[in-house]
Amino acid sequence: MSQLISLNPEHEKKLLLTLAGIQFTHILDFMIIMPLGPMLMRAFNLSTAQFGLLVSAYTFTAAASAILAATIIDRFNRRHVVLLFYAAFIIATALCAAAPSYALLLIARALAGAFGGVLGAMVHTYIGDVIPYERRGRATGVVMSAFALSTVVGVPLGLLFVNFIPGLGWRAPFIFVALMGSGLWLMAQGILPSIPTRVTDMRISQTFKPMMRVLSYPNHWRAFIFMLLLMLGGFTVIPYITLYSTINIGFPESYLPLMYLVGGACTFFTARFFGHMADKYGKAKIFRIIAVLSMLPILAITHAPALPWWAVLGISTPFFILVSGRFVPGMAMVTSAAEPHLRGTFMSMNSAVQSAGSAIASLLAGHIISRNAEGLIEHYELVGYIACAATLATIWLAGKIKPAGGVK
Repeated sequence: MSQLISLNPEHEKKLLLTLAGIQFTHILDFMIIMPLGPMLMRAFNLSTAQFGLLVSAYTFTAAASAILAATIIDRFNRRHVVLLFYAAFIIATALCAAAPSYALLLIARALAGAFGGVLGAMVHTYIGDVIPYERRGRATGVVMSAFALSTVVGVPLGLLFVNFIPGLGWRAPFIFVALMGSGLWLMAQGILPSIPTRVTDMRISQTFKPMMRVLSYPNHWRAFIFMLLLMLGGFTVIPYITLYSTINIGFPESYLPLMYLVGGACTFFTARFFGHMADKYGKAKIFRIIAVLSMLPILAITHAPALPWWAVLGISTPFFILVSGRFVPGMAMVTSAAEPHLRGTFMSMNSAVQSAGSAIASLLAGHIISRNAEGLIEHYELVGYIACAATLATIWLAGKIKPAGGVK
């Protein structure tokens, strides 16, 4: 049985903040493409399906790289893997800013996803290797609050750069992420603890055996299916919120930073609250409560008629809080489902499932949604129904995912 790496409280706090910073930048890099949708569609004359491909390119390659990483990830020191992939991710993000055409932007997004997908897995692997089970919900909440922080700080700042530095336009957010990531990489060098490999047999013939071992546990399969459904329950709707809000509802494009600022500010505090509640009352119970509540803003945002800007915020803010809030107890459940000696491989495979789920969701929605002769978005309500159906399935499956025996 694997043992936790013991850190003093101060080092543990710094580690969580560093992991949250890494999570912040790669989530922001993925998220920023969505509010940039109206600008990118004008700049490159894109259809909704082409924009959906631009969103999913990141997640498809993230899934592929996570599967590849799952075959070898437990063979290397965790620290070395994180530093190498984070450096490559920063370079790929800088290439996004320099892309002169849709095709080259698509390639750069795919490269960023290839490295970002592994980073997402390694962040949660570090939590599993270092944080005891009884505090893992809170630790996951701290790291998952990076999603909220990217919304409350990163996305609004990126959009403000777009508005106030017209010479850069949509490229500004990618430059912002690359610069921030460079600073975090330097910090991570001194904070990430060394976690040596526990693999003793390094023969090439053993490469795929960790994946086969992971797949031999039914509990792991339930966790993977749960994650796939969780992504379908969110990323069918999320990539197209700004398009629908600005085109159909009449939300001013210049107010988009405000939408993400208000929603992210609330989510920043609720993410850690949900983590605390999950540790206190049970992760599956809290997940089910949040998931049920999340269906209300999902249906509201996908069916909304023309509304004043303040009413849009009244729908989008609960959407941010509850749809992202499901991931706090959900990820804590999934992380704890891994057998300790297979945790790195399991989390890489889970990252692949997560990325594939979001890619499938955004592509599916992109082909369902269309624009009519007047330029309005059509069939968004169908996407809302799909998201709610997937959410109901996660509610049923949540209680069937069990902490691994002897989890540490």
